[in-house]
Amino acid sequence: MLEIRDLSLHYGPHLALDRISVAVGRGETVVMLGANGAGKSSLLKAAAGLVRPDPGADIRFAGADIAGRPAHLVLEAGIALVPEGRGVFGDLTVEENLALGAYARRARAHGRASRELVYGLFPKLADRRRQFVNTMSGGEQQMVAIGRALMSKPDLLMLDEPSLGLAPVVVGELFAALGRVRESGLALLIVEQNVKMSLSIADRGYLLEAGRIVGEDTAAGLMNDDAVKRAFLGATV
Repeated sequence: MLEIRDLSLHYGPHLALDRISVAVGRGETVVMLGANGAGKSSLLKAAAGLVRPDPGADIRFAGADIAGRPAHLVLEAGIALVPEGRGVFGDLTVEENLALGAYARRARAHGRASRELVYGLFPKLADRRRQFVNTMSGGEQQMVAIGRALMSKPDLLMLDEPSLGLAPVVVGELFAALGRVRESGLALLIVEQNVKMSLSIADRGYLLEAGRIVGEDTAAGLMNDDAVKRAFLGATV
């Protein structure tokens, strides 16, 4: 579904990504692992059209060339991004935030069904649909951010550090919901520091270091990889 080849990205003189190649199949869940500053968020932003890659990058979605397309056209193609920091509209209600997510042309005819899907995944949002988002907890705001992205009726949902700053019990609830999203057939590309939780719902993963892919394996393979254990899971192997 998503095919990225030879993706390089500079911020001024700084090289953030160096000839990255990544793929996400239809209905597949893929995790990007790496330390802070490895380039994980830059990869998602380039795929979403929020930053322009260097010339020569090949980014295709469902066979269509989307390299360099503006973000609103990438969204219309079927890719939604939940950014780090959530980016919700705090002065609007839950219901209003979700309505904004359904603004894309591809989503407008499906607003009611998409809203039912979101409320089914996150029952708390149904109970608080008229609550202003800036009065909600961080976990609830993250649910709003994911729900808003789902309202655009994407074929691929990308999430940048969805568990950042959340209490452990909330992280568990969040990944349980993402597991249900996965079971619905939606493809997921996740950047996440919580390696155990992300690999628990993933099919495959990539290791990113200093802007380069340095490893790739199944989720089970990465969970049992000694280098991954040392770097991310606190093991002393």
